Amino acid sequence: MRRVLLILLSAVCLAFVISGAFAQDKYPSRPIKVIVPYAPGGATDIVARIVGDAVQKITDQGFVVLNKPGAFGMLALEEMAKSAPDGYTLMIGNVSTNAITPLLYANKLSINYEKDVAVVTNLVDVPAFLVATTANDFPPKTAAEFISYAKKNPGTIRYGTVGVGSYPHYDMAYFAKRAGDLDVIALPNKNGASGVIQDILRNDVQVAFLNVASSGSLVEAGKLRPLAVVNHARLREFPNVPTMQEIGYPDVGTIAWQGLFAPGATPRPVLEALFQTVIKAMQLPETVEKLHKQNFNLVPNKSLADADAWRAGEMKHWEEIIRTVKIDIAQ
Repeated sequence: MRRVLLILLSAVCLAFVISGAFAQDKYPSRPIKVIVPYAPGGATDIVARIVGDAVQKITDQGFVVLNKPGAFGMLALEEMAKSAPDGYTLMIGNVSTNAITPLLYANKLSINYEKDVAVVTNLVDVPAFLVATTANDFPPKTAAEFISYAKKNPGTIRYGTVGVGSYPHYDMAYFAKRAGDLDVIALPNKNGASGVIQDILRNDVQVAFLNVASSGSLVEAGKLRPLAVVNHARLREFPNVPTMQEIGYPDVGTIAWQGLFAPGATPRPVLEALFQTVIKAMQLPETVEKLHKQNFNLVPNKSLADADAWRAGEMKHWEEIIRTVKIDIAQ
């Protein structure tokens, strides 16, 4: 009997030693997999690879990007949320996949987004222009002139979007609502921002919200006319373009963000270690330079609590927009 007790005691002690060793492992101690809900080459993918390179540099651990596009981000969301909550399977998502999709398609998700997805930190956001075409001498030169023109010419103005229910679609519809229920018509383009740009250059659409990265050179060339910029402040490269705040619409338009997320059950100490690692990576001079070259604003949160508050604010903001603007989206 005594021998049995000694064996059991030894086993218990060994278990504690092993458990303690694992608990003291420095995070990360092995490669991190990061799911991106889009194909390679887009803004979310670019952010994942730039930040990933920096994380790998400071941790000597791999940062593997797995592209999983489709279903408005739901495929990526569900795979990440159902993964082991150990900090080694993450997701970099954006305002579409991690704010709008959980609201619009809650009945299609097999997860409870609020409980099953934890936010680590916001990473970057991307300023955007409200632009008008210069083709065929489209008259409006300012946002006020555009609003006046739209009121005088109901049903004649078309606006570009990258898809039904996309944030640029909601942005323009919300602007139209706030500006006095303007009668303007959405024209989605399945080819994304590049397709919308071609539409506006041909005057197939007259206005659109487009991010600065894709439209800035055309604004500089005079092929697109900026009516306002969606950003925290005026852009240094375009000092004469007022912000949406300055023209009287402070909560209209999306500064499209990219954030880092983890499974909801991930222990807080692991999230904290992950947060500190990513913040350190984003402070590397070469990381800052690479992100700025992409026209991204670096906007990491100050803490996990700050990240939680930020996401809650984003969800509340989009709940308000979706409640205010009625867009017919096939469920």
